[in-house]
Amino acid sequence: MRLRLICALMFVTLMVVLVQDIPLGSYLVGVERDRLTTSLERDAFLLGGRSSAALTAGVAIPAEVATDVRRYGRASGARVVIVNAAGTAAATSDDDQSSTGSSYGSRPEIAAALTGKITSGQRYSETLRTELVYVAVPVLSGEKIVGAVRLTYPASVVDDEAAGHLRTLWTVAGTTVALAGFLAFLMASAVTSRLHKLRKATELIADGHFETRTAENEGAPELRALASAFNRMAAKLEHLLIQQRGFASDASHQLRTPLTALRLKLENAADTIATDPDAGAAMVAASLEETSRLQHIIDGLLKLNRAEGQFISPTENDLSQIARSRQEQWQALAEETGVRISVQAAPRAAIFAIPGAPEQIIDNLIDNALAVSPEGSQIQLVIAKDAASGTVELHVLDEGPGLSPDECERAFNRFWRAQPNSEGSGLGLSIVQQLAQASGARAVLSRRANQPGDHSQGLDACVQFRAAD
Repeated sequence: MRLRLICALMFVTLMVVLVQDIPLGSYLVGVERDRLTTSLERDAFLLGGRSSAALTAGVAIPAEVATDVRRYGRASGARVVIVNAAGTAAATSDDDQSSTGSSYGSRPEIAAALTGKITSGQRYSETLRTELVYVAVPVLSGEKIVGAVRLTYPASVVDDEAAGHLRTLWTVAGTTVALAGFLAFLMASAVTSRLHKLRKATELIADGHFETRTAENEGAPELRALASAFNRMAAKLEHLLIQQRGFASDASHQLRTPLTALRLKLENAADTIATDPDAGAAMVAASLEETSRLQHIIDGLLKLNRAEGQFISPTENDLSQIARSRQEQWQALAEETGVRISVQAAPRAAIFAIPGAPEQIIDNLIDNALAVSPEGSQIQLVIAKDAASGTVELHVLDEGPGLSPDECERAFNRFWRAQPNSEGSGLGLSIVQQLAQASGARAVLSRRANQPGDHSQGLDACVQFRAAD
Protein backbone atom coordinates (compact mmCIF):
# COMPACT_ATOMS: atom_id res chain seq x y z
CA MET A 1 0.00 0.00 0.00
CA ARG A 2 2.85 2.37 0.84
CA LEU A 3 4.43 1.87 -2.61
CA ARG A 4 1.10 2.45 -4.34
CA LEU A 5 0.55 5.71 -2.44
CA ILE A 6 4.07 6.94 -3.26
CA CYS A 7 3.74 6.05 -6.96
CA ALA A 8 0.30 7.64 -7.17
CA LEU A 9 1.45 10.95 -5.68
CA MET A 10 4.63 11.02 -7.79
CA PHE A 11 2.60 10.29 -10.94
CA VAL A 12 0.15 13.09 -10.17
CA THR A 13 3.04 15.47 -9.48
CA LEU A 14 4.75 14.43 -12.73
CA MET A 15 1.57 15.07 -14.71
CA VAL A 16 1.22 18.52 -13.14
CA VAL A 17 4.88 19.32 -13.89
CA LEU A 18 4.56 18.16 -17.50
CA VAL A 19 1.37 20.14 -18.08
CA GLN A 20 3.08 23.21 -16.64
CA ASP A 21 6.64 22.86 -17.94
CA ILE A 22 6.08 21.80 -21.57
CA PRO A 23 4.30 25.07 -22.47
CA LEU A 24 6.73 26.95 -20.23
CA GLY A 25 9.71 25.41 -22.06
CA SER A 26 8.32 26.43 -25.43
CA TYR A 27 7.70 29.89 -24.07
CA LEU A 28 11.31 30.15 -22.77
CA VAL A 29 12.71 29.10 -26.17
CA GLY A 30 10.61 31.78 -27.86
CA VAL A 31 11.65 34.37 -25.29
CA GLU A 32 15.33 33.52 -25.83
CA ARG A 33 14.99 33.92 -29.59
CA ASP A 34 13.14 37.21 -29.20
CA ARG A 35 15.77 38.46 -26.74
CA LEU A 36 18.59 37.62 -29.19
CA THR A 37 16.73 39.17 -32.10
CA THR A 38 16.07 42.37 -30.18
CA SER A 39 19.73 42.50 -29.07
CA LEU A 40 20.96 42.01 -32.64
CA GLU A 41 18.60 44.68 -33.98
CA ARG A 42 19.89 47.15 -31.41
CA ASP A 43 23.52 46.39 -32.18
CA ALA A 44 22.85 46.56 -35.93
CA PHE A 45 21.34 50.05 -35.61
CA LEU A 46 24.34 51.18 -33.52
CA LEU A 47 26.83 49.90 -36.09
CA GLY A 48 24.76 51.39 -38.89
CA GLY A 49 24.72 54.75 -37.17
CA ARG A 50 28.54 54.78 -36.95
CA SER A 51 28.83 53.84 -40.63
CA SER A 52 26.16 56.24 -41.89
CA ALA A 53 28.50 59.18 -42.65
CA ALA A 54 30.96 57.12 -44.71
CA LEU A 55 28.17 55.35 -46.61
CA THR A 56 26.47 58.67 -47.36
CA ALA A 57 29.73 60.14 -48.66
CA GLY A 58 30.50 57.00 -50.63
CA VAL A 59 33.95 56.63 -49.03
CA ALA A 60 35.59 53.72 -47.23
CA ILE A 61 34.48 52.84 -43.73
CA PRO A 62 36.81 54.53 -41.22
CA ALA A 63 39.47 52.26 -39.78
CA GLU A 64 38.26 52.69 -36.22
CA VAL A 65 34.73 51.67 -37.24
CA ALA A 66 36.04 48.62 -39.09
CA THR A 67 38.08 47.70 -36.00
CA ASP A 68 35.00 48.01 -33.78
CA VAL A 69 33.05 45.80 -36.19
CA ARG A 70 35.69 43.04 -35.97
CA ARG A 71 35.94 43.43 -32.20
CA TYR A 72 32.14 43.12 -31.88
CA GLY A 73 32.12 40.00 -34.02
CA ARG A 74 34.79 38.31 -31.89
CA ALA A 75 33.05 39.29 -28.64
CA SER A 76 29.50 38.32 -29.59
CA GLY A 77 30.10 35.46 -31.98
CA ALA A 78 27.94 37.17 -34.61
CA ARG A 79 29.06 37.85 -38.20
CA VAL A 80 28.63 41.49 -39.27
CA VAL A 81 28.24 42.67 -42.85
CA ILE A 82 27.81 46.39 -43.69
CA VAL A 83 26.80 47.09 -47.30
CA ASN A 84 26.30 50.32 -49.25
CA ALA A 85 23.19 51.22 -51.18
CA ALA A 86 24.31 48.95 -54.04
CA GLY A 87 24.59 45.95 -51.80
CA THR A 88 28.38 45.84 -51.87
CA ALA A 89 30.14 44.96 -48.62
CA ALA A 90 31.82 48.04 -47.16
CA ALA A 91 32.97 46.28 -43.96
CA THR A 92 32.70 42.84 -42.35
CA SER A 93 33.71 41.26 -39.08
CA ASP A 94 35.95 38.79 -40.90
CA ASP A 95 39.55 39.12 -39.77
CA ASP A 96 40.94 38.71 -43.30
CA GLN A 97 38.43 41.19 -44.78
CA SER A 98 38.27 38.94 -47.85
CA SER A 99 34.56 39.54 -48.19
CA THR A 100 34.88 43.34 -48.40
CA GLY A 101 33.80 44.44 -51.85
CA SER A 102 31.67 41.34 -52.42
CA SER A 103 28.07 41.80 -53.48
CA TYR A 104 25.40 40.81 -51.00
CA GLY A 105 22.46 42.30 -52.88
CA SER A 106 21.14 38.85 -53.69
CA ARG A 107 20.64 38.01 -50.04
CA PRO A 108 16.89 38.29 -49.36
CA GLU A 109 17.29 39.90 -45.97
CA ILE A 110 19.79 42.52 -47.28
CA ALA A 111 17.65 43.26 -50.32
CA ALA A 112 14.67 43.83 -48.01
CA ALA A 113 16.76 46.06 -45.70
CA LEU A 114 17.86 48.21 -48.69
CA THR A 115 14.18 48.88 -49.34
CA GLY A 116 13.79 50.21 -45.77
CA LYS A 117 12.45 47.07 -44.05
CA ILE A 118 13.77 45.60 -40.85
CA THR A 119 13.93 41.81 -41.27
CA SER A 120 14.78 38.99 -38.90
CA GLY A 121 14.38 35.27 -38.88
CA GLN A 122 16.16 31.99 -39.47
CA ARG A 123 17.36 30.43 -42.72
CA TYR A 124 19.77 27.81 -44.00
CA SER A 125 23.08 29.12 -45.31
CA GLU A 126 24.32 27.22 -48.39
CA THR A 127 27.75 28.80 -47.94
CA LEU A 128 28.18 27.83 -44.28
CA ARG A 129 25.91 24.78 -44.51
CA THR A 130 24.18 25.59 -41.23
CA GLU A 131 21.08 27.28 -39.90
CA LEU A 132 21.52 31.00 -39.22
CA VAL A 133 19.55 33.48 -37.19
CA TYR A 134 19.76 36.87 -38.94
CA VAL A 135 18.82 40.50 -38.50
CA ALA A 136 19.08 43.09 -41.29
CA VAL A 137 18.36 46.82 -40.80
CA PRO A 138 18.63 49.78 -43.19
CA VAL A 139 21.19 52.57 -42.67
CA LEU A 140 19.52 55.94 -43.12
CA SER A 141 20.85 59.41 -43.79
CA GLY A 142 17.80 61.55 -43.22
CA GLU A 143 15.13 59.78 -45.22
CA LYS A 144 17.59 58.30 -47.72
CA ILE A 145 18.71 54.67 -47.47
CA VAL A 146 22.49 54.66 -47.85
CA GLY A 147 23.16 51.05 -46.91
CA ALA A 148 22.29 48.15 -44.63
CA VAL A 149 23.73 46.18 -41.72
CA ARG A 150 23.23 42.43 -41.34
CA LEU A 151 24.08 40.39 -38.27
CA THR A 152 23.98 36.59 -38.46
CA TYR A 153 24.21 34.14 -35.60
CA PRO A 154 24.49 30.32 -35.73
CA ALA A 155 21.12 28.93 -34.77
CA SER A 156 22.91 26.28 -32.70
CA VAL A 157 24.09 29.00 -30.32
CA VAL A 158 20.51 30.07 -29.74
CA ASP A 159 19.44 26.44 -29.37
CA ASP A 160 22.21 25.78 -26.86
CA GLU A 161 21.19 28.80 -24.82
CA ALA A 162 17.55 27.72 -24.89
CA ALA A 163 18.59 24.14 -24.05
CA GLY A 164 20.42 25.48 -21.01
CA HIS A 165 17.24 27.13 -19.79
CA LEU A 166 15.31 23.93 -20.49
CA ARG A 167 17.86 21.84 -18.58
CA THR A 168 17.43 24.14 -15.61
CA LEU A 169 13.68 23.88 -15.94
CA TRP A 170 13.68 20.08 -16.13
CA THR A 171 16.16 19.86 -13.28
CA VAL A 172 13.70 21.82 -11.15
CA ALA A 173 10.88 19.57 -12.39
CA GLY A 174 12.83 16.42 -11.52
CA THR A 175 13.67 17.82 -8.09
CA THR A 176 9.97 18.60 -7.57
CA VAL A 177 8.94 15.04 -8.44
CA ALA A 178 11.67 13.61 -6.18
CA LEU A 179 10.58 15.89 -3.34
CA ALA A 180 6.98 14.82 -3.92
CA GLY A 181 8.14 11.21 -3.68
CA PHE A 182 9.91 11.92 -0.38
CA LEU A 183 6.86 13.69 1.04
CA ALA A 184 4.67 10.85 -0.25
CA PHE A 185 6.95 8.39 1.57
CA LEU A 186 6.53 10.31 4.83
CA MET A 187 2.75 10.58 4.40
CA ALA A 188 2.36 6.95 3.35
CA SER A 189 4.54 5.82 6.24
CA ALA A 190 2.38 7.77 8.69
CA VAL A 191 -0.81 6.28 7.25
CA THR A 192 0.43 2.72 6.88
CA SER A 193 2.05 2.68 10.32
CA ARG A 194 -1.31 3.48 11.94
CA LEU A 195 -3.03 0.89 9.74
CA HIS A 196 -0.31 -1.60 10.69
CA LYS A 197 -1.00 -0.96 14.37
CA LEU A 198 -4.73 -1.42 13.76
CA ARG A 199 -4.03 -4.67 11.93
CA LYS A 200 -1.89 -5.95 14.83
CA ALA A 201 -4.63 -4.97 17.29
CA THR A 202 -7.16 -6.84 15.14
CA GLU A 203 -4.94 -9.91 15.08
CA LEU A 204 -4.58 -9.78 18.87
CA ILE A 205 -8.36 -9.67 19.26
CA ALA A 206 -8.67 -12.55 16.80
CA ASP A 207 -6.24 -14.49 19.01
CA GLY A 208 -8.44 -13.91 22.06
CA HIS A 209 -6.86 -10.79 23.60
CA PHE A 210 -10.12 -8.87 23.85
CA GLU A 211 -8.65 -6.22 26.15
CA THR A 212 -6.52 -4.89 23.24
CA ARG A 213 -7.00 -1.21 22.37
CA THR A 214 -5.27 1.19 19.99
CA ALA A 215 -4.27 4.84 20.42
CA GLU A 216 -6.94 7.32 19.32
CA ASN A 217 -4.78 10.47 19.28
CA GLU A 218 -2.39 9.60 16.45
CA GLY A 219 -2.59 10.16 12.70
CA ALA A 220 -5.06 11.99 10.49
CA PRO A 221 -8.61 12.73 11.71
CA GLU A 222 -9.98 9.89 9.59
CA LEU A 223 -7.53 7.43 11.17
CA ARG A 224 -8.36 8.74 14.64
CA ALA A 225 -12.06 8.16 13.91
CA LEU A 226 -11.24 4.65 12.67
CA ALA A 227 -9.22 3.94 15.84
CA SER A 228 -12.07 5.24 17.99
CA ALA A 229 -14.58 3.04 16.15
CA PHE A 230 -12.22 0.07 16.52
CA ASN A 231 -11.92 0.61 20.29
CA ARG A 232 -15.71 0.87 20.64
CA MET A 233 -16.10 -2.35 18.69
CA ALA A 234 -13.45 -4.06 20.83
CA ALA A 235 -15.11 -2.83 24.03
CA LYS A 236 -18.52 -4.11 22.92
CA LEU A 237 -17.03 -7.41 21.84
CA GLU A 238 -15.24 -7.78 25.17
CA HIS A 239 -18.45 -6.89 27.02
CA LEU A 240 -20.47 -9.42 25.04
CA LEU A 241 -17.88 -12.13 25.66
CA ILE A 242 -17.78 -11.39 29.38
CA GLN A 243 -21.58 -11.42 29.38
CA GLN A 244 -21.62 -14.76 27.57
CA ARG A 245 -19.10 -16.28 29.95
CA GLY A 246 -20.92 -14.84 32.94
CA PHE A 247 -24.22 -16.21 31.70
CA ALA A 248 -22.74 -19.65 31.20
CA SER A 249 -21.07 -19.55 34.62
CA ASP A 250 -24.17 -18.25 36.38
CA ALA A 251 -26.42 -20.75 34.65
CA SER A 252 -24.19 -23.71 35.45
CA HIS A 253 -23.74 -22.57 39.06
CA GLN A 254 -27.39 -21.86 39.78
CA LEU A 255 -28.88 -24.78 37.89
CA ARG A 256 -26.54 -27.48 39.18
CA THR A 257 -28.09 -27.76 42.65
CA PRO A 258 -31.79 -27.69 41.59
CA LEU A 259 -31.11 -30.17 38.80
CA THR A 260 -29.31 -32.51 41.18
CA ALA A 261 -32.16 -32.26 43.68
CA LEU A 262 -34.73 -32.81 40.93
CA ARG A 263 -32.87 -35.88 39.65
CA LEU A 264 -32.71 -37.38 43.16
CA LYS A 265 -36.40 -36.74 43.80
CA LEU A 266 -37.40 -38.32 40.51
CA GLU A 267 -35.17 -41.36 41.18
CA ASN A 268 -36.71 -41.76 44.62
CA ALA A 269 -40.19 -41.35 43.16
CA ALA A 270 -39.45 -44.02 40.57
CA ASP A 271 -38.26 -46.40 43.30
CA THR A 272 -41.15 -45.63 45.66
CA ILE A 273 -44.21 -45.25 43.44
CA ALA A 274 -44.64 -49.02 42.95
CA THR A 275 -44.64 -49.82 46.68
CA ASP A 276 -46.00 -46.55 48.12
CA PRO A 277 -48.05 -44.62 45.53
CA ASP A 278 -48.89 -41.80 47.95
CA ALA A 279 -45.26 -41.18 48.85
CA GLY A 280 -44.33 -41.39 45.16
CA ALA A 281 -47.03 -38.85 44.26
CA ALA A 282 -45.71 -36.50 46.95
CA MET A 283 -42.22 -36.82 45.51
CA VAL A 284 -43.53 -36.07 42.01
CA ALA A 285 -45.39 -33.02 43.35
CA ALA A 286 -42.17 -31.81 45.01
CA SER A 287 -40.35 -32.38 41.71
CA LEU A 288 -42.92 -30.20 39.94
CA GLU A 289 -42.30 -27.44 42.45
CA GLU A 290 -38.56 -27.76 41.82
CA THR A 291 -39.27 -27.55 38.08
CA SER A 292 -41.16 -24.30 38.58
CA ARG A 293 -38.20 -22.92 40.55
CA LEU A 294 -35.88 -23.93 37.73
CA GLN A 295 -38.15 -22.20 35.21
CA HIS A 296 -38.11 -19.06 37.33
CA ILE A 297 -34.31 -19.06 37.50
CA ILE A 298 -33.97 -19.64 33.75
CA ASP A 299 -36.42 -16.82 32.97
CA GLY A 300 -34.42 -14.49 35.19
CA LEU A 301 -31.13 -15.43 33.54
CA LEU A 302 -32.57 -14.84 30.09
CA LYS A 303 -33.96 -11.45 31.10
CA LEU A 304 -30.62 -10.46 32.60
CA ASN A 305 -28.78 -11.61 29.49
CA ARG A 306 -31.07 -9.56 27.25
CA ALA A 307 -30.69 -6.53 29.53
CA GLU A 308 -26.88 -6.72 29.39
CA GLY A 309 -26.90 -6.97 25.61
CA GLN A 310 -28.91 -3.79 25.06
CA PHE A 311 -27.17 -1.30 22.73
CA ILE A 312 -30.25 0.71 21.75
CA SER A 313 -30.47 4.49 21.70
CA PRO A 314 -32.79 5.79 24.45
CA THR A 315 -36.08 7.31 23.35
CA GLU A 316 -38.60 9.56 25.10
CA ASN A 317 -41.06 7.86 27.47
CA ASP A 318 -43.79 9.12 29.81
CA LEU A 319 -42.83 7.61 33.17
CA SER A 320 -46.05 8.78 34.87
CA GLN A 321 -48.25 7.00 32.37
CA ILE A 322 -46.11 3.85 32.54
CA ALA A 323 -46.23 3.80 36.37
CA ARG A 324 -50.06 4.09 36.40
CA SER A 325 -50.32 1.33 33.80
CA ARG A 326 -48.10 -1.04 35.81
CA GLN A 327 -49.99 -0.22 39.03
CA GLU A 328 -53.23 -1.32 37.38
CA GLN A 329 -51.62 -4.58 36.20
CA TRP A 330 -50.21 -5.47 39.63
CA GLN A 331 -53.07 -4.27 41.81
CA ALA A 332 -55.13 -7.49 41.57
CA LEU A 333 -52.18 -9.69 42.59
CA ALA A 334 -51.27 -7.31 45.41
CA GLU A 335 -54.80 -7.36 46.81
CA GLU A 336 -54.62 -11.17 47.13
CA THR A 337 -51.81 -10.71 49.68
CA GLY A 338 -53.51 -7.74 51.37
CA VAL A 339 -51.11 -5.13 49.96
CA ARG A 340 -52.13 -1.83 48.33
CA ILE A 341 -50.20 -0.16 45.49
CA SER A 342 -50.46 3.62 45.06
CA VAL A 343 -48.95 6.09 42.54
CA GLN A 344 -47.92 9.68 43.24
CA ALA A 345 -46.88 11.38 40.01
CA ALA A 346 -47.38 14.49 37.93
CA PRO A 347 -49.69 14.20 34.90
CA ARG A 348 -46.60 13.78 32.72
CA ALA A 349 -42.93 13.00 33.42
CA ALA A 350 -40.92 12.68 30.19
CA ILE A 351 -37.69 10.66 30.45
CA PHE A 352 -35.11 9.07 28.16
CA ALA A 353 -34.95 5.26 28.29
CA ILE A 354 -34.60 2.34 25.94
CA PRO A 355 -37.96 0.94 24.78
CA GLY A 356 -39.54 -1.38 27.35
CA ALA A 357 -37.00 -0.65 30.09
CA PRO A 358 -39.24 1.47 32.41
CA GLU A 359 -41.94 -1.22 32.38
CA GLN A 360 -39.48 -4.02 33.24
CA ILE A 361 -37.82 -1.93 35.93
CA ILE A 362 -41.13 -1.16 37.64
CA ASP A 363 -42.29 -4.78 37.33
CA ASN A 364 -39.12 -6.12 38.98
CA LEU A 365 -39.20 -3.54 41.78
CA ILE A 366 -42.87 -4.20 42.52
CA ASP A 367 -42.27 -7.97 42.44
CA ASN A 368 -39.42 -7.61 44.97
CA ALA A 369 -41.50 -5.30 47.16
CA LEU A 370 -44.48 -7.69 47.19
CA ALA A 371 -42.21 -10.53 48.30
CA VAL A 372 -41.27 -8.67 51.53
CA SER A 373 -44.36 -6.53 52.20
CA PRO A 374 -46.51 -7.67 55.16
CA GLU A 375 -50.28 -7.97 54.89
CA GLY A 376 -52.04 -4.60 55.22
CA SER A 377 -49.00 -2.60 54.10
CA GLN A 378 -48.66 -0.29 51.11
CA ILE A 379 -46.26 -0.08 48.16
CA GLN A 380 -45.84 3.47 46.88
CA LEU A 381 -44.69 4.47 43.42
CA VAL A 382 -43.50 8.06 43.68
CA ILE A 383 -42.25 10.02 40.65
CA ALA A 384 -40.46 13.32 41.34
CA LYS A 385 -38.63 15.77 39.09
CA ASP A 386 -35.26 17.19 40.14
CA ALA A 387 -34.77 20.36 38.08
CA ALA A 388 -31.30 21.00 39.53
CA SER A 389 -29.84 17.72 38.23
CA GLY A 390 -32.13 17.41 35.20
CA THR A 391 -33.44 14.02 36.29
CA VAL A 392 -36.75 12.31 37.01
CA GLU A 393 -36.65 9.94 39.97
CA LEU A 394 -38.75 6.80 40.32
CA HIS A 395 -39.13 5.66 43.94
CA VAL A 396 -40.67 2.28 44.84
CA LEU A 397 -41.26 2.36 48.62
CA ASP A 398 -42.22 -0.73 50.62
CA GLU A 399 -42.83 -1.45 54.33
CA GLY A 400 -40.84 -4.67 54.55
CA PRO A 401 -38.08 -5.52 57.01
CA GLY A 402 -35.52 -3.42 55.13
CA LEU A 403 -31.79 -3.98 54.61
CA SER A 404 -28.60 -2.71 56.16
CA PRO A 405 -26.45 -0.21 54.18
CA ASP A 406 -24.01 -3.00 53.33
CA GLU A 407 -26.83 -5.25 52.11
CA CYS A 408 -28.19 -2.39 50.01
CA GLU A 409 -24.83 -2.25 48.23
CA ARG A 410 -24.68 -6.01 47.61
CA ALA A 411 -28.34 -6.38 46.64
CA PHE A 412 -27.58 -5.63 42.96
CA ASN A 413 -25.18 -8.59 42.70
CA ARG A 414 -26.43 -11.59 40.79
CA PHE A 415 -28.21 -14.26 42.84
CA TRP A 416 -27.82 -12.30 46.06
CA ARG A 417 -30.73 -12.91 48.43
CA ALA A 418 -31.33 -11.44 51.89
CA GLN A 419 -32.50 -14.86 53.08
CA PRO A 420 -30.73 -17.90 51.57
CA ASN A 421 -33.93 -19.95 51.72
CA SER A 422 -36.11 -17.32 50.00
CA GLU A 423 -37.96 -18.34 46.84
CA GLY A 424 -36.57 -15.54 44.64
CA SER A 425 -33.87 -16.09 42.01
CA GLY A 426 -31.76 -13.13 43.17
CA LEU A 427 -31.74 -11.65 39.65
CA GLY A 428 -34.46 -8.98 39.84
CA LEU A 429 -32.28 -6.10 41.04
CA SER A 430 -29.46 -7.12 38.66
CA ILE A 431 -31.92 -6.83 35.80
CA VAL A 432 -33.06 -3.41 37.09
CA GLN A 433 -29.46 -2.17 37.24
CA GLN A 434 -28.62 -3.40 33.73
CA LEU A 435 -31.74 -1.84 32.21
CA ALA A 436 -31.05 1.43 34.04
CA GLN A 437 -27.46 1.57 32.76
CA ALA A 438 -28.58 0.80 29.21
CA SER A 439 -31.00 3.75 29.47
CA GLY A 440 -28.37 6.12 30.87
CA ALA A 441 -30.04 5.99 34.29
CA ARG A 442 -28.83 5.06 37.78
CA ALA A 443 -30.35 2.59 40.24
CA VAL A 444 -29.89 3.06 44.02
CA LEU A 445 -31.23 1.06 46.98
CA SER A 446 -31.43 2.64 50.43
CA ARG A 447 -33.33 2.47 53.69
CA ARG A 448 -36.64 4.25 53.52
CA ALA A 449 -36.76 7.78 54.96
CA ASN A 450 -39.99 7.69 57.03
CA GLN A 451 -42.13 10.65 57.95
CA PRO A 452 -42.23 11.83 61.60
CA GLY A 453 -44.36 9.43 63.59
CA ASP A 454 -44.01 6.68 60.99
CA HIS A 455 -41.99 3.87 62.58
CA SER A 456 -42.36 1.37 59.75
CA GLN A 457 -39.26 -0.04 58.16
CA GLY A 458 -38.85 -0.64 54.46
CA LEU A 459 -36.68 0.12 51.44
CA ASP A 460 -36.52 2.91 48.88
CA ALA A 461 -35.63 1.54 45.46
CA CYS A 462 -34.79 4.63 43.39
CA VAL A 463 -34.00 4.90 39.67
CA GLN A 464 -32.85 8.30 38.35
CA PHE A 465 -33.70 8.82 34.65
CA ARG A 466 -32.59 11.67 32.43
CA ALA A 467 -35.42 14.16 32.01
CA ALA A 468 -36.63 14.70 28.44
CA ASP A 469 -38.38 18.03 29.10
